[in-house]
Amino acid sequence: MKLKLMLWVLFTLSAVTFSTAQVKFEAKVSKKKLGVNERLRVDFEMNQDGDNFTPPDFSGFSVVGGPNQSISNSWINGKRSYAKTFSYFLAPTQRGKFTIAQAQIQIDGETYKTLPVRVEVTAAVDKPKDGNNSDYIASENLHLVAEVSKANPYLNEAITVVYKLYVSPRISVSNWNELDSPKYSDFWSQAIDMKQLKVENGTYEGEPYRYVVLRKTVLYPQKTGKLNIEPLTLSIAVDVPTNRRDIFGGRLYSTVNKTVAAGNRTINVKPLPENGKPEGFTGAVGDFDFKVNASRTELDASESLEVKVEVSGEGNLKLFDLPNLTVPSGLEQYEPEHSERVRTNLGGMEGTVTDTYTLVPQFKGKYPIPALRFSYFDVSSNSYKTITSQEVVLNVRKGPDGQRIVTSSDDTVQKQVVTQSGRQFKFIKLKTTLKEINSEPFFGSALYWTALITPLLAIPLFLFFGKKQEARKNDVVGSRVRRADKLARKYLSEAKKNLGEPKSFYIAMERALHNYLKAKLQIQTSDMSKDRIQRLLRERQVDDALVIEFVALLESCEFARYTPLSSTAMQQDYEKASRVIAAMDKQL
Repeated sequence: MKLKLMLWVLFTLSAVTFSTAQVKFEAKVSKKKLGVNERLRVDFEMNQDGDNFTPPDFSGFSVVGGPNQSISNSWINGKRSYAKTFSYFLAPTQRGKFTIAQAQIQIDGETYKTLPVRVEVTAAVDKPKDGNNSDYIASENLHLVAEVSKANPYLNEAITVVYKLYVSPRISVSNWNELDSPKYSDFWSQAIDMKQLKVENGTYEGEPYRYVVLRKTVLYPQKTGKLNIEPLTLSIAVDVPTNRRDIFGGRLYSTVNKTVAAGNRTINVKPLPENGKPEGFTGAVGDFDFKVNASRTELDASESLEVKVEVSGEGNLKLFDLPNLTVPSGLEQYEPEHSERVRTNLGGMEGTVTDTYTLVPQFKGKYPIPALRFSYFDVSSNSYKTITSQEVVLNVRKGPDGQRIVTSSDDTVQKQVVTQSGRQFKFIKLKTTLKEINSEPFFGSALYWTALITPLLAIPLFLFFGKKQEARKNDVVGSRVRRADKLARKYLSEAKKNLGEPKSFYIAMERALHNYLKAKLQIQTSDMSKDRIQRLLRERQVDDALVIEFVALLESCEFARYTPLSSTAMQQDYEKASRVIAAMDKQL
């Protein structure tokens, strides 16, 4: 008995605690900093109905509007959603920092209080802004920011610009497009591919915001001094909540088109230091490795080999020249083939650049290819570094004798110019003027008679298809049906493109359904009542389940004019429309 009593007490306490935890009562202000000639809106929101609401005294302000009361009560998937708001509009009486004190209310016999809110009143502003104005609310709760990874880089050092759009939970964004893109005239630039936009939670100036990364760009400054990064400008459709409610108690939204810009950013680019700059430095900045490799070192005269001059690592790989290969005069050298295997990420460019030289020795002997030097500036250590490759010695075993090349004891090479005899390569002829010996004349051949008779045989076909086309044009009813069926498919495809945009989606969906009825039932839009549609479909022996689903789709299109629906609901309606039209096609 005691055990049952203890369990009942624990159950009751947990139920009360759970119920209490669900109550929310909070104060929200339209802005936390305003001019003395502006207005402030304060909302006291709760998610359960209560009694004896007591507002604060609003010290430092005078009440110029309110209290306005709004209630939202709706059922979605069997779950009740309730919201009640008391709104006040306040005018500051003086400058200074003030506190919106606690409001209180009684819910289920318990007293709840809001947290105090600090507000700063400054001097009068040039253009007073109404805290209840949709355009102003959109401006205050929408921010486009350009985040630069480094404000004072070296010349040719990689920096990253990330453009983020911050959106307050008070508003929502339904669509956006670029009005003006930055040109980056003083930079080498590479945009990072954004496969999918992802909404994340963050903060902006200490306030909770949602944000999405719209663009990432890697820049390499090509000039020193102060360089300007042009702003990115967007046109955004912003949905701002209003005080009005629909017939179901849901809050109505006002759509405002806003133009936002990320603002100009100034980068102070430092020149590379002159102290310690190596001879032959070509502007490489980063962290690199350098190699010179030969495809082979043992060969015969007139055979070819490849020598690769390769730089790999991270840095401005596409923005400097590789060292030039110098070879002895006994080697025939061709223009190098330049190749780049470089990818760009947020850290900059990384990969490999290569110059591939083709060499052909003309005479027998040993040919040393001198070592090459490659210099670069290392940003991490703020110093120049030089890498020297190994000397490559080619041993040509067979071939005509030329001037012998002697390597002296002091590692200096003595050589004489070798004169080439004759042309080393002869070109292959690519075109000929050969003719077949026993060729037949065209006149009287099978090809001649085929070309002559084919147009005559095609005349009846043209006449047949011409009559078919003429009959098709004269079939007014059939043309109207085909045109309506084509429009139904077109608008259903257009509805799919507008998933996520409720207004455009349901307009296209309704047009698709109406045109489908025109095609199948041969009725006009003005004659389309739900009762008549159901009667005509049942007369055509269409299943009752399909008829009910089709009419329900029409009702969803009408319902969407008054109540905003979620993306999930739109996707479900589109899939239902595709399925119902496909099923009805088999029965009509």
